[in-house]
Amino acid sequence: MSLTRLLTIKGAPDVLIGRCSTYTDHDGTTQPLDQEIIDSISRTKDNWSSQGKRVILLARKVIQKSFLQSTPSDAAYEDEIRALSSSNLTLVGILGIVDPPRDEIPSVIETLRGAGIRIFMVTGDFALTAQAIATEVGIITNRGSDVKTASALSREPSSTWGSESMSFDKSDNQPRERQVSSIIVSGPEMMTFNEHQWNALASYDEIVFARTTPEQKLRIVREFQSRHEVVGMTGDGVNDAPSLKAADIGIAIGSGSDIAIEASDMVLLESFESIVTALVYGRSVFDNLKKTIAYLLPAGSFSEFWPVFMNVVFGLPQILSSFLMIVICCFTDCAGAVVLAYEAPESDVLLRRPRRVGVDRLVNWQLMFQAYAIVGVLESLCSFAMAFWYLERQGLPFSLFWFKYGSYPDSIDVDFVNAHLAVASSIYFVNLVIMQWFNLLAVRTRRLSLLQHPPIGRRDSRNLLLFPAMAFGLVMIFFWCYIPVFHRVLATAPVPVEYFFLPGAFGCGILGLDEGRKFALRNYPGSWLQKFAW
Repeated sequence: MSLTRLLTIKGAPDVLIGRCSTYTDHDGTTQPLDQEIIDSISRTKDNWSSQGKRVILLARKVIQKSFLQSTPSDAAYEDEIRALSSSNLTLVGILGIVDPPRDEIPSVIETLRGAGIRIFMVTGDFALTAQAIATEVGIITNRGSDVKTASALSREPSSTWGSESMSFDKSDNQPRERQVSSIIVSGPEMMTFNEHQWNALASYDEIVFARTTPEQKLRIVREFQSRHEVVGMTGDGVNDAPSLKAADIGIAIGSGSDIAIEASDMVLLESFESIVTALVYGRSVFDNLKKTIAYLLPAGSFSEFWPVFMNVVFGLPQILSSFLMIVICCFTDCAGAVVLAYEAPESDVLLRRPRRVGVDRLVNWQLMFQAYAIVGVLESLCSFAMAFWYLERQGLPFSLFWFKYGSYPDSIDVDFVNAHLAVASSIYFVNLVIMQWFNLLAVRTRRLSLLQHPPIGRRDSRNLLLFPAMAFGLVMIFFWCYIPVFHRVLATAPVPVEYFFLPGAFGCGILGLDEGRKFALRNYPGSWLQKFAW
């Protein structure tokens, strides 16, 4: 039976080199480890690390069995071996491992940065290795002395800018040319940071965290979350599980460990590029919800409110019947709102900054202004004008209804008035339905022109469901207004043909105004119109 045990160890050179007292020479002999060899090892390690290689030191130790107080089956055996491995090791060599990043990583990082997302690297690798890899894939865009270290956080009240690059200005969603700040911090340094230093660190655009433990990764996530940042964390190992669970969205690699996959919110089954796809559709869902609301509010609430208000306050007849209000809400507008959910992502969706949680809300004052003060007012005024113009042409002037509350002179035939009021109500209804067709086309994009994001032709923008939704609105008009059995019961009536064409002209006006607004937003990003963009 062997009287010795051979202990083999691998690990970080900067950790294990202090435990070595001898080294194995080229001829296999064991020599005392002097400062010259230590310096040579350090230079080689730094050189390889700067090339992006992961450097591992290999060591061994021969242990006399008589020194061991326990056997491998004992619980204390591991602690005993760990204590014996803390000194008098023999350095066998160092190993440089090249683990090239996936081919798609640089392009994904460039795309995410263009979307206003800051990309940080959190790794257990040596700082020089981490910096080299981060530079290779584009996480660090600065070079050399422009990349700060942790000491900068104690000297400066805020980050120091490095070389020029592109970043986003939060005031107007547009890219501005300014200098980007980069810093590299190690895990042990990070644990000594105070609140001021964390605030300064959080202001940097590009950060590499090196030599981090699972506990330190978790702290990084929580520190940025405490500063109202939305944190996404990617990882594939067991050590990544705590931070994956704590992040706002944990993203696991499909080939990773089961515990990492279980702790994450999203799993990438194919390539890292799937993150971009998820980002595009996540933003487009939010966009489509805003578009749906912007489409529904003008006719479905605002333009239906004013006939009731004018009836109660100014004594005018309720120019849009309650039943036709229900038809708009439950049929015509509902169809258009449903098809907006199928809108393709706009081509500029990855050129916007991320939404600020708690600030950029789904319904904000800009959307309300667009829906009520612009589109809603135009649709209401045009619909009122069409309805009362029809009555004027039938010999029923506006003054006949103003503050009358349903009482008319004895010379007026009430049945004659009610018959024409039914037609006027149907005209108001037709005007709203047709103008909403053009509003539907207008709200498809928030900043792009209809020509840049056409509903037909291009596969990446088309939405052919828009036209059945419009056709459904036309069917509703003929179904409720042109079938005689409904006229007496629902107070509807056929609409003269000329009242179909004028609403189309009004709708073109809405579409033209919105195209002008979008043109100004695209070409004059710093203008006052930017503050009103929904």
